[in-house]
Amino acid sequence: MTKNQPIERATHADGFDQPSKKSSRGLTAGLIILGLLLLAGFVAAIIYLLQPGAPTEGLRDIFIILVAFEFMVIGLAMILLLVQLARLINLLNNEVRPILESASEAANTMRGTSRFLSDKLVAPIVKVSAGVAGFRRALDLLKFWVRK
Repeated sequence: MTKNQPIERATHADGFDQPSKKSSRGLTAGLIILGLLLLAGFVAAIIYLLQPGAPTEGLRDIFIILVAFEFMVIGLAMILLLVQLARLINLLNNEVRPILESASEAANTMRGTSRFLSDKLVAPIVKVSAGVAGFRRALDLLKFWVRK
C-alpha cells in the first residue's frame, strides 16, 4: 500500500476524481485547432480585403460599430464591478470587522484567564509538588543511610 492510496480512495469515494490526462489533452488539442482556424480566417479575410473592388468601407463601418458596442459592454461591466466592489467593502466594514473585533476580544480574555490560572493555580501546585518530591527524595536518602 503506497502513501497516497488512502487519499486517492477517499477522494474517489467523495466524488473528487482527478481529471484524466486524456481529457486535458483533448481540450488542449481542441484549443490549438480553434486557434489555427481563427488564424486561417484572419489571413483569408485580409487577402480578400486587399483585392481591388472589395467592400472595405462597409466592413470598416460595421467594425467601428462593433467596437463601439464592445466599449459600451465593457463600460457596463466596469460599472457592475464597481458596484460589487462597493458592496464588498461595505460588507467587510460593517459585518466582518465586528466579528474580528469580538474574536480578538475573546482571545484577549482567554489569554488573561490562562495567565491568571497559571499564576494563581498552576504555579503554586507546581511549587508544592516540587517541595513534596524533594522531601520524599530526602527521606529516601535518609532511609538509604539508615539501612547500612
